[in-house]
Amino acid sequence: MSACNCFSDHFNKENFLSNVDARVKLVVTLALIIMVLSYKGIMFPLVIAGIAFLVCVKMSVPLKILALRIAQPLFIALVVLLLKMFFSGTEVMFSLNVFGFELTGHRDGFMDGMKIVSRILGGVSLVVALGFATPFIEFVAALSWLRVPKAFIEIMMFAYRYLFLFLDDANTIYSAQKNRLGYIGIRKGLHSFGILTGSLVLRGFEQSQKTADAMIQRGYTGDTPLLKGEPLQLIELVAAVAVVTAGGAVWMI
Repeated sequence: MSACNCFSDHFNKENFLSNVDARVKLVVTLALIIMVLSYKGIMFPLVIAGIAFLVCVKMSVPLKILALRIAQPLFIALVVLLLKMFFSGTEVMFSLNVFGFELTGHRDGFMDGMKIVSRILGGVSLVVALGFATPFIEFVAALSWLRVPKAFIEIMMFAYRYLFLFLDDANTIYSAQKNRLGYIGIRKGLHSFGILTGSLVLRGFEQSQKTADAMIQRGYTGDTPLLKGEPLQLIELVAAVAVVTAGGAVWMI
């Protein structure tokens, strides 16, 4: 399985959300994200994260791909939790001696960290579920319908177009480095990773200039043709209102 398939529309197959208008899915997701971010406690974001996970399972998304999509946000959430627990708060929960350093875990810091973690999980899970349920082109058309600035949409489309080229380049460079024993030991591995990162950054700048020149030579004026959405279905609007209303009722508990 290539790296491109992990992050492309490869898994946007037919499912129970495929035929739902992308604008409806986007509005519902945004409404739920606002609720997740504004909730004062922990349970509502975790419930939303659980529901989003079940939706992904219902869409037959491979668990390995799902884990790859949420791995980085989970790592960030873990770091935030540890920082809040050990470096903020006043109620001592436990203490550890690590290499001569005294680390004290605080109950109130842990709870504050859990609030942030729950919001990260809830928001990311919603975005991941939306990504699996909506092809990128339909998603961009829905953003245009919401009057998102054209410059933002243009940058997003170009970034999506060249993301997979850079992933292939990164895989090629990594394979070459690995075959030359570039990742034997921590020091050598960090050096090789730095070279890989620098090469990708330089290629990104070079490709951006080439793309800009090519678009100007072809008479590009900033007007990107997008899909034109059909009239919204009444049943989809009713279902969207019901989902948002149900989420709002749970949010208020």
